[in-house]
Amino acid sequence: MRNKHITNSNKPLTAFLFLIARVLICGQLSAQETQAQKSEALRINPDQAVDMAIKNNLSLESARISSTTKKRASDLSWNQFIPGVTVGGNLIRDNEKSTASGVSAFAPTGLINNPMISGSIPPGVTLPPGTDVYLSVPYSAEVPQWHVAGSIQASLTISAAMFENMKRLRLDYQTGMIGYGRAKTQLERDVRKAYNSMLLLQENITLLKENFDAAGRRVTMARANYRAGLVPELTLLQAQVAMENMKPMIDQAENGLRLSRAQFAMFLGLPYNTSFELEPVKSETNFISLNVQELISKAASGKPDIQELRHSILLLHSARKAQSFSLLPALTLSWNTTPVFAGDPWKDNWGDNDMWRRSGSFTISLGLRLHSLFPFSQDFQGIKNMNDQITSANIGLAQMIQGTEIEIYNTVLSLEKTRISAEAQTQTINLAERTYRLSEQAYRAGLQDLLQVRNAELELKQARVSMLEQQFNYLNSLLDLEYAIGVPFGTLSSKEIK
Repeated sequence: MRNKHITNSNKPLTAFLFLIARVLICGQLSAQETQAQKSEALRINPDQAVDMAIKNNLSLESARISSTTKKRASDLSWNQFIPGVTVGGNLIRDNEKSTASGVSAFAPTGLINNPMISGSIPPGVTLPPGTDVYLSVPYSAEVPQWHVAGSIQASLTISAAMFENMKRLRLDYQTGMIGYGRAKTQLERDVRKAYNSMLLLQENITLLKENFDAAGRRVTMARANYRAGLVPELTLLQAQVAMENMKPMIDQAENGLRLSRAQFAMFLGLPYNTSFELEPVKSETNFISLNVQELISKAASGKPDIQELRHSILLLHSARKAQSFSLLPALTLSWNTTPVFAGDPWKDNWGDNDMWRRSGSFTISLGLRLHSLFPFSQDFQGIKNMNDQITSANIGLAQMIQGTEIEIYNTVLSLEKTRISAEAQTQTINLAERTYRLSEQAYRAGLQDLLQVRNAELELKQARVSMLEQQFNYLNSLLDLEYAIGVPFGTLSSKEIK
């Protein structure tokens, strides 16, 4: 009893120790998982990201499948000249039994003297026993109630519209390839812009956290001065409010980065929670001079959207021509045969050729749909509708070209504005660096405290981040411009300063 009492009293202590051990083990496992996630972060650069997106992006895969389908249709466009062949069989049962009567042209010798036979052997003619003769023998037989009949039909219609349809399928494949190239180019542009945006967000978050730490140091100094009676309580409260106001900004920036990472992972065909380690891009950007008229001229023929619309218009022209050719005469070749088994399908031998009756024909016909030639006919109205679609598509092409001109002009203005802002920001960075050096000198001379030096350092970092923002804005605008004029990405950014 005593031992049992001691055991019961130790149960709470044992449970408490077990709980502590479990918490420590779970915390260690969680730390290991976090460390594993960090170690498994995907290190990537812009070119690798583009290659991965081209291989794994689902939207691009859909466009690739569509182009493959159109290629197969183009390669097999000749299959419309394969004749249509139909094979059928019928098992027929008559509702009532019937008989068939007629005259047979053959009878054995034993029936020569049969009075039912029409005709006889001439007088004086003797036939050897067992000799068969051909005589007219009337007969009456019951027709089988069951019948078996088959049919084989083959036909081919040849018209001028069929040749135009082959051309239309080739144009459709070319349009699909242009559409796939446009989707691929758009994806590369979006991936590169998203990469730059994430790098800029990372730098902004780092700067915000450093500003938050500086605000915390200012709160600590204000609290010490308030306790020493050097500043009023209002100064301490203002410092605390300034620090607390920075927390939502940091949270918002971190949420924006997480969302950007999820979007970036979707571009690459990866899970949304994939961890990335982005390699930094070059810090120097070449600011180039641009000729607006030259860029507009290139965009009118090189922009993927415009190229796709031009081929779509060619496809409409081909469809209209095929519909017009459908009004011309068409040549039709047809052949058919109908074998019928004359015997009883359940009793007679199907292999007996005498039991089969065959009929068929080969036909060559030339036809013209006269009703389609009337202006108010459905086919004629369809041609007019195609003309309206072509006119609307041409108007849309003109609008797209005009919109592209405005887009390029606006992009060039934005690039020029960014270049000017970057040059001004360069002066700001120079001033911030000089201020930081002077603050360090003053701190070493005992004229300023460490907080002022750190503030000067933060202002320098802020100026550099602002410069990085201008550079990324310039690079993203160049990406939009390169897409608009239809040149490979990096063509303009690789130029030297003019």
